[in-house]
Amino acid sequence: MLAALSPILGFTRPAFDWHALAPEIILAATITVLLVVDVFSDEKSKWTASSIAGIGLLAALIPVLSMAVDGTDRVLFGGAYVVDDFALVLKGLFLVAGYITVLLSTNYIAEGDYWEGEYYLLVLSSVLGMTIMASTRDLITIFIALETLSIPAYLLAGFRKRDLKGNEAGLKYYLIGVFATGVMLYGMSLVYGASGSTLLADIGSAVDGSFGDQPVVALGIVFTLVGFGFKVSAVPFQNWAPDTYEGAPTPITAFLSVASKAAGFVAILQLVFIGFLGRSDIVGPMMWVLAALTMTVGNVIALRQTNIVRLFAYSSVAQAGFILAPLAVVSSAPGDAGINKDVLTAVIAYLLIYSIVNLGAFAVIIAVSRKTRSGEISSWAGLWEYAPALAVSMAMFLFALAGIPPLIGWFAKFQVFYALVTPGTTAGYVLAVVVGVNSVIALYYYANVARTMFMDEAPDGDRAPIRVPVPLVAAVTLSVIATVVIGFAPGIVGDLAEHATFALR
Repeated sequence: MLAALSPILGFTRPAFDWHALAPEIILAATITVLLVVDVFSDEKSKWTASSIAGIGLLAALIPVLSMAVDGTDRVLFGGAYVVDDFALVLKGLFLVAGYITVLLSTNYIAEGDYWEGEYYLLVLSSVLGMTIMASTRDLITIFIALETLSIPAYLLAGFRKRDLKGNEAGLKYYLIGVFATGVMLYGMSLVYGASGSTLLADIGSAVDGSFGDQPVVALGIVFTLVGFGFKVSAVPFQNWAPDTYEGAPTPITAFLSVASKAAGFVAILQLVFIGFLGRSDIVGPMMWVLAALTMTVGNVIALRQTNIVRLFAYSSVAQAGFILAPLAVVSSAPGDAGINKDVLTAVIAYLLIYSIVNLGAFAVIIAVSRKTRSGEISSWAGLWEYAPALAVSMAMFLFALAGIPPLIGWFAKFQVFYALVTPGTTAGYVLAVVVGVNSVIALYYYANVARTMFMDEAPDGDRAPIRVPVPLVAAVTLSVIATVVIGFAPGIVGDLAEHATFALR
Protein backbone atom coordinates (compact mmCIF):
# COMPACT_ATOMS: atom_id res chain seq x y z
CA MET A 1 0.00 0.00 0.00
CA LEU A 2 2.77 2.44 0.96
CA ALA A 3 4.66 1.58 -2.22
CA ALA A 4 1.55 2.29 -4.33
CA LEU A 5 0.85 5.64 -2.64
CA SER A 6 4.45 6.87 -2.73
CA PRO A 7 4.34 8.40 -6.25
CA ILE A 8 0.98 10.06 -5.50
CA LEU A 9 2.11 11.57 -2.19
CA GLY A 10 5.42 12.69 -3.65
CA PHE A 11 7.87 10.72 -1.56
CA THR A 12 9.84 7.52 -1.96
CA ARG A 13 10.13 4.78 0.58
CA PRO A 14 13.72 4.54 1.85
CA ALA A 15 15.51 1.33 1.02
CA PHE A 16 15.96 -0.91 4.04
CA ASP A 17 17.79 -4.22 4.21
CA TRP A 18 15.70 -6.43 6.47
CA HIS A 19 17.94 -9.40 5.76
CA ALA A 20 20.94 -7.61 7.27
CA LEU A 21 19.06 -7.01 10.54
CA ALA A 22 17.32 -10.40 10.58
CA PRO A 23 19.45 -11.89 13.45
CA GLU A 24 18.71 -8.91 15.68
CA ILE A 25 15.02 -8.89 14.71
CA ILE A 26 14.67 -12.60 15.50
CA LEU A 27 16.36 -12.11 18.88
CA ALA A 28 14.11 -9.14 19.69
CA ALA A 29 11.03 -11.17 18.70
CA THR A 30 12.19 -14.08 20.87
CA ILE A 31 12.67 -11.73 23.82
CA THR A 32 9.10 -10.46 23.32
CA VAL A 33 7.72 -14.01 23.17
CA LEU A 34 9.66 -14.93 26.32
CA LEU A 35 8.23 -11.93 28.16
CA VAL A 36 4.65 -12.73 27.13
CA VAL A 37 4.99 -16.43 28.00
CA ASP A 38 6.51 -15.61 31.37
CA VAL A 39 3.70 -13.21 32.23
CA PHE A 40 0.80 -15.43 31.20
CA SER A 41 2.02 -18.95 32.02
CA ASP A 42 1.71 -20.70 35.37
CA GLU A 43 4.60 -22.08 37.41
CA LYS A 44 4.38 -25.54 35.82
CA SER A 45 5.00 -24.08 32.35
CA LYS A 46 8.11 -22.04 33.23
CA TRP A 47 10.33 -24.79 31.78
CA THR A 48 9.33 -23.62 28.30
CA ALA A 49 11.52 -20.52 28.72
CA SER A 50 14.76 -22.38 28.05
CA SER A 51 13.29 -24.07 24.96
CA ILE A 52 12.04 -20.78 23.53
CA ALA A 53 15.43 -19.14 24.17
CA GLY A 54 17.32 -22.00 22.53
CA ILE A 55 15.04 -22.04 19.48
CA GLY A 56 15.37 -18.27 19.11
CA LEU A 57 19.16 -18.40 19.18
CA LEU A 58 19.29 -21.18 16.60
CA ALA A 59 16.76 -19.36 14.42
CA ALA A 60 18.93 -16.23 14.51
CA LEU A 61 21.81 -18.29 13.15
CA ILE A 62 19.88 -19.00 9.92
CA PRO A 63 20.16 -15.48 8.43
CA VAL A 64 23.79 -15.32 9.59
CA LEU A 65 24.54 -18.45 7.55
CA SER A 66 22.50 -17.26 4.57
CA MET A 67 24.33 -13.92 4.49
CA ALA A 68 27.65 -15.73 4.77
CA VAL A 69 26.75 -17.83 1.71
CA ASP A 70 25.61 -14.74 -0.16
CA GLY A 71 28.92 -12.97 0.54
CA THR A 72 27.61 -9.43 0.02
CA ASP A 73 28.65 -6.70 2.44
CA ARG A 74 25.73 -4.65 3.72
CA VAL A 75 26.19 -1.04 4.87
CA LEU A 76 23.35 0.59 6.81
CA PHE A 77 22.70 3.95 8.47
CA GLY A 78 25.36 5.83 6.58
CA GLY A 79 28.13 3.41 7.50
CA ALA A 80 27.36 3.24 11.21
CA TYR A 81 26.21 -0.39 10.92
CA VAL A 82 27.97 -2.87 8.65
CA VAL A 83 27.27 -6.55 8.07
CA ASP A 84 30.37 -8.13 6.53
CA ASP A 85 32.40 -11.29 7.05
CA PHE A 86 33.91 -9.92 10.25
CA ALA A 87 30.47 -9.20 11.70
CA LEU A 88 28.99 -12.52 10.57
CA VAL A 89 31.77 -14.64 12.11
CA LEU A 90 31.43 -12.83 15.44
CA LYS A 91 27.63 -12.90 15.36
CA GLY A 92 27.83 -16.65 14.86
CA LEU A 93 30.20 -16.92 17.82
CA PHE A 94 27.87 -14.95 20.09
CA LEU A 95 24.78 -16.92 19.07
CA VAL A 96 26.49 -20.28 19.54
CA ALA A 97 27.92 -19.18 22.90
CA GLY A 98 24.45 -18.03 23.92
CA TYR A 99 22.94 -21.36 22.92
CA ILE A 100 25.54 -23.34 24.86
CA THR A 101 24.88 -21.06 27.84
CA VAL A 102 21.20 -22.04 27.59
CA LEU A 103 22.24 -25.71 27.62
CA LEU A 104 24.37 -25.11 30.70
CA SER A 105 21.52 -23.25 32.39
CA THR A 106 18.55 -25.50 31.70
CA ASN A 107 18.76 -27.78 34.75
CA TYR A 108 20.86 -25.41 36.87
CA ILE A 109 18.19 -22.70 36.77
CA ALA A 110 15.19 -25.06 36.87
CA GLU A 111 16.50 -26.79 40.01
CA GLY A 112 17.50 -23.57 41.76
CA ASP A 113 15.54 -20.72 43.30
CA TYR A 114 15.47 -18.61 40.14
CA TRP A 115 12.89 -16.96 37.93
CA GLU A 116 13.41 -18.77 34.65
CA GLY A 117 11.61 -16.32 32.38
CA GLU A 118 13.60 -13.34 33.66
CA TYR A 119 16.86 -15.26 33.43
CA TYR A 120 16.57 -16.27 29.77
CA LEU A 121 15.16 -12.88 28.81
CA LEU A 122 18.29 -11.23 30.24
CA VAL A 123 20.61 -13.73 28.53
CA LEU A 124 19.02 -13.07 25.14
CA SER A 125 19.05 -9.32 25.72
CA SER A 126 22.78 -9.46 26.38
CA VAL A 127 23.34 -11.60 23.26
CA LEU A 128 21.35 -9.03 21.27
CA GLY A 129 23.78 -6.34 22.38
CA MET A 130 26.70 -8.54 21.34
CA THR A 131 25.33 -9.12 17.84
CA ILE A 132 24.88 -5.37 17.47
CA MET A 133 28.46 -4.82 18.65
CA ALA A 134 29.76 -7.08 15.87
CA SER A 135 28.38 -4.68 13.24
CA THR A 136 28.98 -1.29 14.85
CA ARG A 137 31.24 1.16 13.04
CA ASP A 138 30.28 4.27 14.98
CA LEU A 139 31.05 5.51 18.51
CA ILE A 140 27.37 6.00 19.34
CA THR A 141 26.31 2.53 18.23
CA ILE A 142 29.33 1.03 20.03
CA PHE A 143 28.14 2.67 23.24
CA ILE A 144 24.53 1.53 22.68
CA ALA A 145 25.69 -2.04 22.00
CA LEU A 146 27.93 -2.00 25.06
CA GLU A 147 25.11 -0.89 27.35
CA THR A 148 22.65 -3.34 25.76
CA LEU A 149 24.95 -6.26 26.54
CA SER A 150 26.24 -4.95 29.88
CA ILE A 151 23.08 -3.97 31.78
CA PRO A 152 21.52 -7.47 31.55
CA ALA A 153 24.93 -8.91 32.50
CA TYR A 154 24.99 -6.79 35.67
CA LEU A 155 21.62 -8.24 36.67
CA LEU A 156 22.63 -11.79 35.76
CA ALA A 157 25.83 -11.53 37.84
CA GLY A 158 23.71 -10.81 40.91
CA PHE A 159 20.96 -13.29 40.07
CA ARG A 160 21.57 -15.27 43.26
CA LYS A 161 19.54 -12.69 45.12
CA ARG A 162 19.51 -14.41 48.52
CA ASP A 163 23.23 -15.10 48.56
CA LEU A 164 25.71 -12.54 49.92
CA LYS A 165 28.36 -13.55 47.39
CA GLY A 166 25.80 -13.15 44.62
CA ASN A 167 24.94 -9.65 45.83
CA GLU A 168 28.62 -8.77 46.02
CA ALA A 169 29.19 -10.13 42.52
CA GLY A 170 26.44 -8.05 40.96
CA LEU A 171 27.29 -4.87 42.86
CA LYS A 172 31.03 -5.04 42.20
CA TYR A 173 30.50 -5.79 38.50
CA TYR A 174 28.02 -2.92 38.22
CA LEU A 175 30.06 -0.28 40.06
CA ILE A 176 33.34 -0.98 38.27
CA GLY A 177 31.47 -1.27 34.97
CA VAL A 178 29.85 2.14 35.42
CA PHE A 179 33.23 3.68 36.27
CA ALA A 180 34.82 2.13 33.17
CA THR A 181 31.94 3.34 31.01
CA GLY A 182 32.47 6.88 32.26
CA VAL A 183 36.17 6.72 31.38
CA MET A 184 35.34 5.33 27.94
CA LEU A 185 32.73 8.02 27.26
CA TYR A 186 35.21 10.73 28.22
CA GLY A 187 37.70 9.32 25.73
CA MET A 188 35.03 9.11 23.03
CA SER A 189 33.99 12.72 23.68
CA LEU A 190 37.57 13.87 23.19
CA VAL A 191 37.85 11.97 19.92
CA TYR A 192 34.50 13.28 18.67
CA GLY A 193 35.19 16.84 19.76
CA ALA A 194 38.45 16.97 17.85
CA SER A 195 37.48 14.94 14.76
CA GLY A 196 33.91 16.21 14.38
CA SER A 197 32.49 12.75 13.62
CA THR A 198 31.41 9.61 15.40
CA LEU A 199 31.93 7.34 12.39
CA LEU A 200 35.04 5.20 12.84
CA ALA A 201 35.96 5.58 9.16
CA ASP A 202 35.92 9.38 9.45
CA ILE A 203 37.86 9.25 12.71
CA GLY A 204 40.43 7.01 11.05
CA SER A 205 40.88 9.51 8.23
CA ALA A 206 41.26 12.35 10.73
CA VAL A 207 43.78 10.41 12.81
CA ASP A 208 45.82 9.76 9.66
CA GLY A 209 45.83 13.50 8.96
CA SER A 210 46.81 16.57 10.94
CA PHE A 211 44.31 15.72 13.69
CA GLY A 212 46.41 12.72 14.63
CA ASP A 213 49.27 14.94 15.78
CA GLN A 214 47.20 16.73 18.42
CA PRO A 215 47.86 15.77 22.09
CA VAL A 216 44.14 15.28 22.68
CA VAL A 217 44.24 12.29 20.33
CA ALA A 218 46.53 10.30 22.60
CA LEU A 219 44.32 11.04 25.61
CA GLY A 220 41.14 10.12 23.74
CA ILE A 221 42.60 6.85 22.43
CA VAL A 222 43.94 5.78 25.82
CA PHE A 223 40.73 6.58 27.72
CA THR A 224 38.51 4.88 25.13
CA LEU A 225 40.57 1.68 25.12
CA VAL A 226 40.82 1.69 28.92
CA GLY A 227 37.02 1.49 29.09
CA PHE A 228 37.07 -1.72 27.09
CA GLY A 229 40.01 -2.99 29.13
CA PHE A 230 37.48 -3.46 31.94
CA LYS A 231 35.18 -5.51 29.72
CA VAL A 232 37.96 -7.93 28.77
CA SER A 233 39.29 -7.99 32.38
CA ALA A 234 42.73 -6.69 31.46
CA VAL A 235 45.08 -5.80 34.33
CA PRO A 236 44.71 -3.42 36.21
CA PHE A 237 40.97 -3.48 35.46
CA GLN A 238 40.45 -7.14 36.44
CA ASN A 239 39.52 -6.78 40.11
CA TRP A 240 35.84 -7.41 39.44
CA ALA A 241 36.39 -10.77 37.72
CA PRO A 242 37.25 -13.25 40.56
CA ASP A 243 34.48 -12.21 42.96
CA THR A 244 31.94 -11.80 40.16
CA TYR A 245 32.77 -15.18 38.64
CA GLU A 246 32.51 -16.91 42.02
CA GLY A 247 29.30 -15.18 43.11
CA ALA A 248 27.37 -15.37 39.85
CA PRO A 249 25.44 -18.48 38.77
CA THR A 250 28.01 -20.78 37.15
CA PRO A 251 26.41 -20.69 33.66
CA ILE A 252 26.59 -16.89 33.80
CA THR A 253 30.23 -17.12 34.83
CA ALA A 254 30.83 -19.12 31.66
CA PHE A 255 28.83 -16.59 29.65
CA LEU A 256 30.77 -13.61 31.04
CA SER A 257 34.14 -15.29 30.56
CA VAL A 258 33.43 -16.07 26.91
CA ALA A 259 30.74 -14.05 25.15
CA SER A 260 31.01 -10.84 27.15
CA LYS A 261 34.81 -10.88 26.90
CA ALA A 262 34.64 -11.55 23.15
CA ALA A 263 32.29 -8.57 22.69
CA GLY A 264 34.85 -6.32 24.38
CA PHE A 265 37.57 -7.57 22.05
CA VAL A 266 35.34 -7.00 19.02
CA ALA A 267 34.98 -3.33 19.99
CA ILE A 268 38.74 -3.03 20.57
CA LEU A 269 39.47 -4.50 17.13
CA GLN A 270 37.10 -2.09 15.41
CA LEU A 271 38.53 0.90 17.26
CA VAL A 272 42.14 -0.09 16.67
CA PHE A 273 41.94 -1.09 13.01
CA ILE A 274 39.36 1.40 11.74
CA GLY A 275 39.55 4.41 14.03
CA PHE A 276 42.97 4.52 15.68
CA LEU A 277 45.37 2.67 13.38
CA GLY A 278 47.00 5.94 12.34
CA ARG A 279 48.39 6.23 15.86
CA SER A 280 49.80 2.73 16.19
CA ASP A 281 52.69 4.38 18.05
CA ILE A 282 50.21 4.85 20.92
CA VAL A 283 48.14 1.70 20.51
CA GLY A 284 51.08 -0.71 20.16
CA PRO A 285 52.98 0.17 23.36
CA MET A 286 49.74 0.41 25.33
CA MET A 287 48.69 -3.07 24.23
CA TRP A 288 52.19 -4.41 24.92
CA VAL A 289 52.03 -3.28 28.54
CA LEU A 290 48.42 -4.44 29.01
CA ALA A 291 49.13 -7.86 27.49
CA ALA A 292 52.30 -8.51 29.51
CA LEU A 293 50.72 -7.38 32.79
CA THR A 294 47.44 -9.19 32.19
CA MET A 295 48.85 -12.62 31.34
CA THR A 296 51.52 -12.47 34.07
CA VAL A 297 49.31 -11.25 36.92
CA GLY A 298 46.48 -13.60 35.95
CA ASN A 299 48.73 -16.66 35.80
CA VAL A 300 50.72 -15.92 38.96
CA ILE A 301 47.59 -15.38 41.08
CA ALA A 302 45.94 -18.46 39.55
CA LEU A 303 48.76 -20.57 40.97
CA ARG A 304 47.48 -19.91 44.50
CA GLN A 305 43.80 -20.66 43.91
CA THR A 306 42.07 -23.57 45.62
CA ASN A 307 38.60 -22.88 44.20
CA ILE A 308 38.00 -24.11 40.65
CA VAL A 309 35.83 -21.12 39.64
CA ARG A 310 38.31 -18.56 40.98
CA LEU A 311 41.10 -20.45 39.23
CA PHE A 312 39.20 -20.13 35.95
CA ALA A 313 38.54 -16.47 36.73
CA TYR A 314 42.26 -15.75 36.88
CA SER A 315 42.83 -18.09 33.96
CA SER A 316 40.34 -15.96 32.01
CA VAL A 317 42.33 -12.87 32.93
CA ALA A 318 45.53 -14.52 31.69
CA GLN A 319 43.86 -15.64 28.47
CA ALA A 320 42.83 -12.02 27.86
CA GLY A 321 46.52 -11.16 27.98
CA PHE A 322 47.30 -13.77 25.33
CA ILE A 323 44.54 -12.36 23.11
CA LEU A 324 45.79 -8.79 23.55
CA ALA A 325 49.40 -9.71 22.75
CA PRO A 326 49.20 -9.59 18.90
CA LEU A 327 47.79 -6.05 19.06
CA ALA A 328 51.16 -4.89 20.40
CA VAL A 329 52.66 -5.13 16.90
CA VAL A 330 49.96 -3.36 14.86
CA SER A 331 51.43 -0.97 12.34
CA SER A 332 50.15 1.99 10.35
CA ALA A 333 52.97 1.80 7.78
CA PRO A 334 51.63 1.36 4.20
CA GLY A 335 53.70 -1.78 3.62
CA ASP A 336 52.61 -3.54 6.80
CA ALA A 337 49.13 -4.66 5.74
CA GLY A 338 50.29 -8.28 5.96
CA ILE A 339 51.38 -7.79 9.57
CA ASN A 340 47.98 -6.38 10.51
CA LYS A 341 46.29 -9.28 8.74
CA ASP A 342 48.28 -11.74 10.88
CA VAL A 343 47.36 -9.78 14.02
CA LEU A 344 43.65 -9.83 13.20
CA THR A 345 43.72 -13.50 12.27
CA ALA A 346 45.47 -14.40 15.53
CA VAL A 347 43.02 -12.47 17.71
CA ILE A 348 39.88 -13.78 16.01
CA ALA A 349 41.14 -17.37 15.91
CA TYR A 350 42.05 -17.20 19.61
CA LEU A 351 38.59 -15.85 20.47
CA LEU A 352 36.86 -18.67 18.58
CA ILE A 353 39.04 -21.38 20.11
CA TYR A 354 38.98 -20.00 23.64
CA SER A 355 35.17 -19.76 23.55
CA ILE A 356 34.75 -23.41 22.58
CA VAL A 357 37.17 -24.75 25.19
CA ASN A 358 36.12 -22.52 28.09
CA LEU A 359 32.42 -23.25 27.65
CA GLY A 360 33.21 -26.97 27.65
CA ALA A 361 35.25 -26.63 30.85
CA PHE A 362 32.44 -24.81 32.61
CA ALA A 363 29.98 -27.48 31.47
CA VAL A 364 32.13 -30.05 33.30
CA ILE A 365 32.38 -27.79 36.36
CA ILE A 366 28.59 -27.54 36.54
CA ALA A 367 28.21 -31.31 36.12
CA VAL A 368 30.76 -32.14 38.85
CA SER A 369 29.33 -29.58 41.28
CA ARG A 370 25.97 -31.39 41.11
CA LYS A 371 27.65 -34.14 43.13
CA THR A 372 30.34 -32.37 45.16
CA ARG A 373 28.30 -29.25 46.06
CA SER A 374 31.68 -27.57 46.39
CA GLY A 375 33.93 -25.40 44.31
CA GLU A 376 37.12 -26.56 45.97
CA ILE A 377 39.62 -28.24 43.69
CA SER A 378 40.22 -30.86 46.40
CA SER A 379 36.62 -32.06 45.90
CA TRP A 380 37.60 -33.15 42.38
CA ALA A 381 39.90 -35.83 43.79
CA GLY A 382 39.24 -39.27 42.31
CA LEU A 383 36.90 -37.97 39.58
CA TRP A 384 38.48 -40.48 37.21
CA GLU A 385 37.22 -43.35 39.37
CA TYR A 386 33.50 -42.49 39.34
CA ALA A 387 33.11 -40.20 36.30
CA PRO A 388 35.86 -41.12 33.82
CA ALA A 389 34.17 -39.42 30.86
CA LEU A 390 33.97 -36.11 32.70
CA ALA A 391 37.57 -36.45 33.92
CA VAL A 392 38.88 -37.11 30.43
CA SER A 393 36.80 -34.27 28.97
CA MET A 394 38.04 -31.83 31.58
CA ALA A 395 41.64 -32.91 31.05
CA MET A 396 41.23 -32.25 27.34
CA PHE A 397 39.87 -28.76 27.99
CA LEU A 398 42.63 -27.98 30.49
CA PHE A 399 45.45 -29.02 28.19
CA ALA A 400 43.77 -27.29 25.25
CA LEU A 401 43.77 -24.03 27.25
CA ALA A 402 47.46 -24.64 27.97
CA GLY A 403 48.12 -25.05 24.23
CA ILE A 404 49.23 -28.69 24.22
CA PRO A 405 49.04 -30.40 20.78
CA PRO A 406 47.11 -31.98 19.17
CA LEU A 407 44.20 -30.33 20.99
CA ILE A 408 42.68 -27.17 19.54
CA GLY A 409 44.54 -24.76 21.85
CA TRP A 410 47.91 -25.26 20.18
CA PHE A 411 46.73 -23.45 17.07
CA ALA A 412 45.62 -20.42 19.08
CA LYS A 413 49.04 -20.14 20.75
CA PHE A 414 50.81 -20.71 17.42
CA GLN A 415 48.88 -17.88 15.79
CA VAL A 416 49.86 -15.51 18.61
CA PHE A 417 53.55 -16.45 18.36
CA TYR A 418 53.48 -16.11 14.58
CA ALA A 419 51.87 -12.66 14.72
CA LEU A 420 54.45 -11.46 17.28
CA VAL A 421 57.62 -12.66 15.54
CA THR A 422 56.64 -11.91 11.92
CA PRO A 423 57.32 -8.14 12.11
CA GLY A 424 60.87 -8.86 13.31
CA THR A 425 60.80 -6.14 16.00
CA THR A 426 62.44 -6.29 19.41
CA ALA A 427 59.10 -5.56 21.10
CA GLY A 428 57.49 -8.50 19.31
CA TYR A 429 60.29 -10.92 20.19
CA VAL A 430 60.33 -9.90 23.86
CA LEU A 431 56.56 -10.23 24.15
CA ALA A 432 56.75 -13.65 22.46
CA VAL A 433 59.14 -14.73 25.23
CA VAL A 434 56.70 -13.39 27.85
CA VAL A 435 53.90 -15.39 26.18
CA GLY A 436 56.06 -18.54 26.23
CA VAL A 437 56.94 -18.19 29.92
CA ASN A 438 53.31 -17.55 30.84
CA SER A 439 52.20 -20.58 28.83
CA VAL A 440 54.46 -22.75 31.01
CA ILE A 441 53.08 -21.16 34.19
CA ALA A 442 49.52 -21.79 33.01
CA LEU A 443 50.34 -25.41 32.22
CA TYR A 444 51.38 -25.90 35.86
CA TYR A 445 48.03 -25.01 37.41
CA TYR A 446 46.02 -26.66 34.65
CA ALA A 447 48.03 -29.86 35.13
CA ASN A 448 47.52 -29.63 38.89
CA VAL A 449 43.75 -29.92 38.41
CA ALA A 450 44.29 -32.92 36.12
CA ARG A 451 46.57 -34.51 38.73
CA THR A 452 43.86 -34.11 41.37
CA MET A 453 41.28 -35.79 39.13
CA PHE A 454 43.42 -38.76 38.14
CA MET A 455 45.85 -39.37 40.99
CA ASP A 456 44.18 -38.34 44.26
CA GLU A 457 41.73 -40.50 46.19
CA ALA A 458 38.07 -39.55 46.22
CA PRO A 459 37.04 -37.74 49.44
CA ASP A 460 35.63 -40.16 52.04
CA GLY A 461 35.78 -42.94 49.48
CA ASP A 462 32.64 -41.61 47.80
CA ARG A 463 32.56 -43.08 44.29
CA ALA A 464 28.88 -42.78 43.51
CA PRO A 465 28.37 -41.92 39.83
CA ILE A 466 27.24 -38.46 38.69
CA ARG A 467 23.88 -38.12 36.99
CA VAL A 468 24.49 -35.61 34.22
CA PRO A 469 21.42 -34.00 32.58
CA VAL A 470 21.06 -34.32 28.81
CA PRO A 471 21.66 -30.60 28.06
CA LEU A 472 24.98 -30.75 29.94
CA VAL A 473 25.96 -33.92 28.12
CA ALA A 474 25.23 -32.17 24.83
CA ALA A 475 27.33 -29.13 25.78
CA VAL A 476 30.29 -31.26 26.88
CA THR A 477 30.04 -33.53 23.84
CA LEU A 478 29.90 -30.67 21.33
CA SER A 479 32.88 -28.97 22.98
CA VAL A 480 34.94 -32.18 23.08
CA ILE A 481 34.26 -32.93 19.42
CA ALA A 482 35.27 -29.39 18.42
CA THR A 483 38.37 -29.51 20.63
CA VAL A 484 39.61 -32.72 19.02
CA VAL A 485 38.48 -32.27 15.41
CA ILE A 486 39.67 -28.69 15.02
CA GLY A 487 42.90 -29.61 16.81
CA PHE A 488 43.69 -31.98 13.93
CA ALA A 489 42.15 -29.68 11.31
CA PRO A 490 42.92 -26.14 12.49
CA GLY A 491 42.26 -24.79 9.02
CA ILE A 492 38.56 -24.74 9.92
CA VAL A 493 39.11 -21.95 12.43
CA GLY A 494 41.99 -20.47 10.46
CA ASP A 495 39.84 -19.97 7.36
CA LEU A 496 37.03 -18.40 9.39
CA ALA A 497 39.45 -16.01 11.06
CA GLU A 498 41.15 -15.12 7.79
CA HIS A 499 37.87 -14.36 6.03
CA ALA A 500 36.79 -12.20 8.96
CA THR A 501 39.92 -10.05 8.63
CA PHE A 502 39.17 -8.82 5.12
CA ALA A 503 36.57 -6.33 6.33
CA LEU A 504 38.85 -4.46 8.74
CA ARG A 505 42.06 -4.44 6.70
